[in-house]
Amino acid sequence: MSKIHVDFIRGNKVESSHQVKALVTNTNGKILLSTKNDNEYFFPRSSIKIFQAIPFAMSNPIKNYKLNNKHIALACASHKGEKIHIKELKKWISKINLKTKNLQCGIHGPLDKKASKKLIYSRKKFNELYNNCAGKHLAMLTSCLINNQSINNYLDYNHTHQKNIRKVFNKFTETKLSKQNFSLDGCSAPQYSFKIKSISKALNNLIKSYKDSYDYSEEVQTLINSVLENPEFIGGTSSFDTKVMKTSKGKIFCKSGAEGVFLFIDIQKEISGVIKITDGNERAIPISILNIFKKFKVMNRQELKYLEKKEKFELQNHAGRNIGRISFIMK
Repeated sequence: MSKIHVDFIRGNKVESSHQVKALVTNTNGKILLSTKNDNEYFFPRSSIKIFQAIPFAMSNPIKNYKLNNKHIALACASHKGEKIHIKELKKWISKINLKTKNLQCGIHGPLDKKASKKLIYSRKKFNELYNNCAGKHLAMLTSCLINNQSINNYLDYNHTHQKNIRKVFNKFTETKLSKQNFSLDGCSAPQYSFKIKSISKALNNLIKSYKDSYDYSEEVQTLINSVLENPEFIGGTSSFDTKVMKTSKGKIFCKSGAEGVFLFIDIQKEISGVIKITDGNERAIPISILNIFKKFKVMNRQELKYLEKKEKFELQNHAGRNIGRISFIMK
């Protein structure tokens, strides 16, 4: 058993501390690291978008609507509303001949600060494409159109597309979701709570699927390859998951989720990890992940050093003066 927490230190005093729940396993089911929270339930949020995208991939959208790999990556994404994201989302919605109002995800401004400022200064109105979950919703709508399903209620619990997504979850987690696990995500799509060990099982099966030894292999390979070829489309230029995938050069697929969730698979070493920051503070994720990567040699020293430099674990104020540091503690 391990106990993990991340401390934010000002001067030489701990100012804030964040508990970390973690489970790292391999495809044989061996537990490599556990904080003994394996049976606790949590909401994975956006970290599980790749599983939600599998029914979309099954509808063969590349053939039916001539979508490209960037669109496929956006189906798994929490995009930041940068120019490259909006450009491809506009192409996508045009290809399927829908309006932004058909997306039921709601509207918010770009999550990327530069993109947000630029849009505000331009006085253009935000629309649903700027929602970080727009790709997921376009994927659902595209699949519904291809399969002649209603698009008016595509988020309903009993809609055929949502049932198909639950079938995927049941398959990969090797459990059965009940309505007791059901809730709504920030974008109004169905969201479910899972045991940490169930998502760990799903990730290991995802590795097997990618390596053609589990169900949905063709779809999983299409999704993961699209993301690995276009990592800036699953998050954005400043997103930690994007940085990890770019730095790993195709060895790691990962995805962050709201409220301090991070999932990863090491395709070569065939290990996976589930990370949940107990209080939901996402600032504790990068140092936790990099230390776990270091422990299991998921990345080499040069790659880790590069990411550490990017994330800046030494704290500075707005005047550029050093005020403290971020510390990872595992016992």
